[in-house]
This record gives sequence, structure tokens and C-alpha cells, in this order.
Amino acid sequence: MDYLLLFIFLALLAEILGTVGGFGSSLFFIPIASFFLDFHSVLGITAIFHVSSNITKIAFFRKGFDKKLIISIGIPAIIFVIIGAYYSKFMKSNILEILLALFLIGTSLTLFLFKNIVIKPTVKNSIFGGVFSGLIAGIIGTGGAIRGITLAAFSLKMETFIATSAIIDLGIDFSRSIVYFTNGYVHKHDLYLIPILFVVSIIGTYLGKKILNAISEEKFKSIVLLLIFITGIITLSKIILF
Repeated sequence: MDYLLLFIFLALLAEILGTVGGFGSSLFFIPIASFFLDFHSVLGITAIFHVSSNITKIAFFRKGFDKKLIISIGIPAIIFVIIGAYYSKFMKSNILEILLALFLIGTSLTLFLFKNIVIKPTVKNSIFGGVFSGLIAGIIGTGGAIRGITLAAFSLKMETFIATSAIIDLGIDFSRSIVYFTNGYVHKHDLYLIPILFVVSIIGTYLGKKILNAISEEKFKSIVLLLIFITGIITLSKIILF
């Protein structure tokens, strides 16, 4: 029971940070959940959790979204998340965890050290961002940071950014949920977590939106990047030490 309460608290924290940081909750939730479940199970439960999480974000930030970006980023992302999710079954869990840890560390350092990193707002770059974010999401469970960098190039308003990202992510997560299910990643004994995580996604998104209204987005993103880095280090340490 104590482990379940800790799991719920950490999942809530992941949802809040993912909403405010604009990277999606999976960037935090996957390494957190890997302490409680085997990594393939984490991929399965995260995809289902993210479906409800993105529906919640769309409901809270529904004032606007960019249809062109949903097509140019979303379609290639969905195609390549299916490819990545399929091939993930051929990789051992510890290899996937190492890839995740290195991805978290590399992403946080890159975004922190090169804060002014700019991608040209072109259709070609949006397609490339969709391909890369989808492939990474399928293999290690999270590609929100890459999608966030791509979307940031188009100077969207905050609510449009979050809604557009959530709609794309919904397509990604729905697609990989099907593949993960056929891969055997979704287990009956983990299904009781789904309604719990659904409630967590609603509360976390609501609190994240409140924080966005009360604090500087840039200041909080710096804190989020630091937490991503620490999460990556902890994940890598767990693999090495245990």
C-alpha cells in the first residue's frame, strides 16, 4: 500500500512537471515507473496513461491548435512510433533503460546549455521532428522533448503549443498502445492502475495549468531540465548498481 501511494504521488508529480515543462509526463513517468515495474510493462502502462493524460490536456487547453503542424508532425510521428514500438520487443529491458537514461541526460544538458537553440520553422523540419520523436517514443517510451523543440520553432502561443502537442501525442500513444498490447507489454495485473492514473492525469494537468498562470514559464523550464538530468542520472545509477 505504501508503495502504491508513493507511485501515485510520483506519477502526479510527473504529470505536473510534464504539463508545465511542455515535454509530456512520460519523460518523468517512465524512469519513475521503472523502479516499480519491469521496463516493458512500463512502456505498456505509460502509453495507456498518456492517452488519458493527453485527452485531459486537450480538454484544459482546447482554445487553439495548429492543424498544419498536427499533420506535418503527427502523421510521420504515428508511422514511426509504430515502427519503434514493434522493434522494441527485440531489445532487452536493461538496454532500453540505458538508452532512456542517456536520452534524459543528453536532452537536459543540450536544452540547458544551448537555451537559444533554434530550428527553422519549415515543413521539412516539422516532418523530421515527427519522424525522430515518434521513433524514440516507440523504442524508449518518450519523445516529447524532441517534439517540444520542433513545435517551439513555430512560436506558438502557450495554450496552442500544449493543445497541438497533446493532439499529436494522443495519436502517437493510441498507436503504440495497440503495438505494445500485441507485444505483450500490457498485463492484466497492472490494469488496476489505469483508473488511478486517469484521475492523476486530470489533477496533475489542472495543477500544472495553475502553476503556468502563476510562475514564469522559462524559469520553471530550467527547474524541469535540472530534474530531467537528475532523473537520468538516477536511472543510469540504478542500472549500474543493481
